[in-house]
Amino acid sequence: MPQDSWGSLWDSLNETGHPSDRFLWGVEASVTLADLTWGSSLDIRPEELRGRSVLVLTQDQLTAALAVIELDGIARRLVLCPPDLRSEHVSYVIETAAVDTLVSDRVVPEVAGAGVACAVTCSPRIASVDSDRSGRHQTEWILFSSGTTGLPKMVLHTLSSLAGAIDRGSRTSVLWSTFYDIRRYGGLQIFLRALLGGGSLVLSSSQESTGDFLVRAGSQGVTHISGTPSHWRRALTSPSAHRIAPQYVRLSGEIADQAILDGLRALYPDAKIAHAFASTEAGVAFEVGDGRAGFPASLIGQPSVSVEMKVEDGSLRIRSARNAIRYLGSVSEPLADRDGFIDTRDMVELRGDRYYFVGRRDGIINVGGLKVHPEEVEAVINRHPRVQMSRARARRSPFTGAVVVADVVAECEPGRVEAAVDIEALKSEILEACRRALATHKIPAAIYIVPSLNVAASGKLLRLGA
Repeated sequence: MPQDSWGSLWDSLNETGHPSDRFLWGVEASVTLADLTWGSSLDIRPEELRGRSVLVLTQDQLTAALAVIELDGIARRLVLCPPDLRSEHVSYVIETAAVDTLVSDRVVPEVAGAGVACAVTCSPRIASVDSDRSGRHQTEWILFSSGTTGLPKMVLHTLSSLAGAIDRGSRTSVLWSTFYDIRRYGGLQIFLRALLGGGSLVLSSSQESTGDFLVRAGSQGVTHISGTPSHWRRALTSPSAHRIAPQYVRLSGEIADQAILDGLRALYPDAKIAHAFASTEAGVAFEVGDGRAGFPASLIGQPSVSVEMKVEDGSLRIRSARNAIRYLGSVSEPLADRDGFIDTRDMVELRGDRYYFVGRRDGIINVGGLKVHPEEVEAVINRHPRVQMSRARARRSPFTGAVVVADVVAECEPGRVEAAVDIEALKSEILEACRRALATHKIPAAIYIVPSLNVAASGKLLRLGA
């Protein structure tokens, strides 16, 4: 897709569907796109920020969404800050991205003295403005790569690379929602897919429970909804899961094993269930809608005008116009190799005519020199009918350096109290399933039944070191 094919977000939204019929719903407020044709969410005219490098640092997803709609094509750079950015990293972000303007819906004390010349307030209460939004240009979008430790890793995109997987010819008035935060790549994809496709979007909130979000999404009549497998594992055990009746369910961000796909198919028999592969650096690569884990081997090496994929040293690598352009700042590693392929670090294994994801290269557990991918162990454990979700991790061992252990959240019947004998029986059944499916060094040395597992702000299972 040509790099200028999407123009600016503002212009593209005005070309795709009637603005008065398209909403952004937050928890406490909603805004139609038509509102933005006569007014602004900003306390100054948007064009006054022309050519600036803007840090969008808001508490609310709705205000972040309004800011990027208004400022793409006007600002030189939009730095879309995730909600879990540590306050001590804000000054680093400002310096690295050459930020000169802050857009926020709150007071941000950590910005004081950080060299930001202009602070702008953003609000869902649209005010009438007399604006000239002509003369738009290509804006740089700066996103934060999820799953990193230490200083945040920032990745540069354009609207063209972000929207490369979206069918511009589609004009379907669907109502999307997502468990994701739109300030992360996965959520931003749904934000763009909804609005550029002519539809509306119900935004989630970190302040509401999974059940409350599902109730709110159902009350709005959501037809299309996405999240990580960890999001969906939580949703499947919520009584409110029946409050939505989606036509389309999408998973991404983590390995979608057969257990979660089957669980969603059972709960939503009339919906299309699909899982997609994407990363902040590589962009959207493909979507699988046949109800099976993994993806067809025929996708690898297949000539395509949009995406090329290969497997090298067991790792999936991607080259396309949807790839990010570069890292921002002094990141030592190159974004892509000399041929333009990005190493996703997601390891795959060919079984018959299908590739299966087995885990991340940097997440391997070393058991006496033998490699174990935690996700491979979890996929076996999650198949047990009384398991909600699991996390395999390393525990130090004086003999092998490490052994595998697993934390398991049991799925209880409503009102049932687990007896000790039930717990021991469940552990035995899980271990027996692992013995049947896994090599000896991959079998957990211990199973711990835990009340819950933490999910990061990115929607992914929070993994622990040894």
